[in-house]
Amino acid sequence: MWYKLDKENNPVICVGMADYAEWLENNKNQKVVKQENIDDILVSTVFLGLDHSFNTPWINPILWETMIFGGEFDQYQDRYSSYEDALKGHEKAMKLVSKNTEIK
Repeated sequence: MWYKLDKENNPVICVGMADYAEWLENNKNQKVVKQENIDDILVSTVFLGLDHSFNTPWINPILWETMIFGGEFDQYQDRYSSYEDALKGHEKAMKLVSKNTEIK
């Protein structure tokens, strides 16, 4: 199932993929929650739009994802059901990277 975000970053069910695509075109700033670099390592947290719980009815929709690109934890990934959890997860990933990277 596709979702978009309201102005407070709460998920709203889309009518279909076209509804999501139209929302995304007009709200690109909400797609990327946060991206930060430490040396050549990128920590990226984004709104996925597509429910990654794969419509499992007893699980809240999984709509955000943090990934690490580069370094010791390359391809690390965690997913979340809320914007607030995504922000916390991003900070957790940043701590993981910064503990194992010499910051210049």
